[in-house]
Amino acid sequence: MGTRKLPDAAALEAARTRTIPDVLPGPGDPSPRVLFCGINPGLVSAATGHHFARPGNRFWPVLHDSGFTPRLLRSDEQGELAGLGLGITNMAPRATARADELSDDEVVAGGERLRGLVAELAPAWLAVVGIVAYRTAFARPRAVVGEQDERLGDTGVWVLPNPSGLNAHWSREAMTAEFARLHGRT
Repeated sequence: MGTRKLPDAAALEAARTRTIPDVLPGPGDPSPRVLFCGINPGLVSAATGHHFARPGNRFWPVLHDSGFTPRLLRSDEQGELAGLGLGITNMAPRATARADELSDDEVVAGGERLRGLVAELAPAWLAVVGIVAYRTAFARPRAVVGEQDERLGDTGVWVLPNPSGLNAHWSREAMTAEFARLHGRT
């Protein structure tokens, strides 16, 4: 995969003012099977324009290990997801070093925007990557990781563990198993 140079401190600080576009199926792409929703862009993601771009984030390896992608993609290859019927968005658009820098109001507003996006795209599944964000955005304080009883129209909702390296209590193997449970339903 080669070594990619990380943005320097100035680029990371400048990234706080950036948002990154969603990765969504376009004309000619298959209907979305799964729309993955992160919490918000980290600074490395905002600086590079690629979702889940920070080294140590386990999203891309877990996505492959669980069977969603035929090979391990790098974050700069995120555009390949649309052809696989997959997409990526974020709960909140504001880039931060840590998700806990977001206010609950930002997460709740992101949940409203997400409901609209799901209504427009009608993916088979919405996969929210982060239990705390899901609980806040959808007012489900007792929700646990896994398939949710709630549906958004015809779209099923699944909560996945956050693949950030900061979420060390979930091993890569345990995350892969949870992503694979969702993959088995697609």
